[in-house]
Amino acid sequence: MLIFCVIVYMAATVAVGLWAATRVKDSKDFMVAGRSLPLYMNFACVFATWFGAETVLSVSAKGATQGLGFVSGDPFGASLCLMLVAFFFAKTFYRLNMLTIGDYYHIRYGKFVEVVTSLGIAASYFGWTSAQLSALGLVINVLFPDYLTLNQSIIVGAAVVTVYTMFGGMWSVALTDVIQTAAIVIGLIIVAVLMGDQAGGIGAVIDHAHSAGKLNLFPHVTAAAWLVFVGEFLTMALGSIPQQDVFQRVTSARDEKTAVTGTFGGGLFYFVFAFVPMFIAYAATMIDPDQLAALGGDKAREVQQILPTLVLKSTPIWCQVLFFGALLSAILSTASGTVLAPSSILTENVLREFLGRLKLSDRAMLRTLRCLLVVVAIASTAISVTSNKTMYEMVEAGYSVTLVIAFVPLVCGIYWSRSTTQGAVLSILLGVSVWYGLRYTIYDPTSEVIWHVVPPQLYGLVASFVGMFVGSLLPQVIKHTQANPEELAQRRSAGGGH
Repeated sequence: MLIFCVIVYMAATVAVGLWAATRVKDSKDFMVAGRSLPLYMNFACVFATWFGAETVLSVSAKGATQGLGFVSGDPFGASLCLMLVAFFFAKTFYRLNMLTIGDYYHIRYGKFVEVVTSLGIAASYFGWTSAQLSALGLVINVLFPDYLTLNQSIIVGAAVVTVYTMFGGMWSVALTDVIQTAAIVIGLIIVAVLMGDQAGGIGAVIDHAHSAGKLNLFPHVTAAAWLVFVGEFLTMALGSIPQQDVFQRVTSARDEKTAVTGTFGGGLFYFVFAFVPMFIAYAATMIDPDQLAALGGDKAREVQQILPTLVLKSTPIWCQVLFFGALLSAILSTASGTVLAPSSILTENVLREFLGRLKLSDRAMLRTLRCLLVVVAIASTAISVTSNKTMYEMVEAGYSVTLVIAFVPLVCGIYWSRSTTQGAVLSILLGVSVWYGLRYTIYDPTSEVIWHVVPPQLYGLVASFVGMFVGSLLPQVIKHTQANPEELAQRRSAGGGH
């Protein structure tokens, strides 16, 4: 029964994604759904894209075993990111009428900064996408252990995501996200109530977690622990802002008000609902205390299999259907968005720069976009098959890249009129070199020397700000005249590249 329901659900998701392809007439439809999504779809896209595998499997396990003080990045930093985008960036993104966030760097700083930041942003997605594909494979493997190995399951799951996203693009993401959001919310709430009852009641679970110190947000007693806490929080809260998937959800809205409201609402709801899988995981440790030690194990893949395996063994079939339906929905919605985002920015802001002289038509660029999406999916699948990191670690590593490369040029470009192309170039060079250099030299999370335990991406962030201010205030050797967004749009619509 469970396997039948899972197969039907996966097939229905692919069918909806393929039907969405009928709405795709050009690259604008493919990347931002023609800027036409109503509020409920925009809200669903924001929530469902961020509520992914790491929230259900990785963050929940970490929260259940170590407590809220050790999940500062997600959901605290992640949800704050969406709220910051809604208040401080959404209006700028929407008014400029751009297809990718890389377009902003082109308009504000020129081609070189556009290409470099776009490459950094695209690279940051591979870890996140790999995490989702790993989780999808994990679920398939739990359901079909006698037929598929874990790596084979990852490949099967990746194929499903790639097929429906490749044809429908952002329309596929938007339409499936509405269905998946409903499945996530209904399924996990019912599972949480059932698991809570088995553990002695919802109040009993919360009281037990409180007495065990799991609800303490600031339990840190050492400087090193505090620095890890702050580092994870800032990496997710700020490093997630200059991301293509966030940008696409803002600019897919049908108007500016919808973009702001949908992003803020989706972020706020994500923050509240992210505690539901944590509750389920902790309730599971009360039902079976042996699971507490298992969830705290050091083998990432095994840890992430524990919760779905426990649900499969200890709950009735209808609960299993709801849980796995919600879990698959969370994974599919995020995976499709994370495959689409890097392929969009690589096509529009990297390949278009080199293919611009060929005067490719929009139809040719759409074909290129779909081909590159397949390449991104294959690369992410390869990483997923070979990596043993947790989903939480994969996601955080990706956002470290955008924190030191793209965040400072974005925020200074919008809010500091004196920022220049030279400042942006120096910001990127200093940010990357300091982050990468210290990561492999002085950084040691076990050291008692305070500056050795500071997360290297925080050093990189400070260096990025220094580079921007120094480079912008010095005499300008590297100059750039700010482009007109309307001219950029006209050149692209004419197939002429930049």
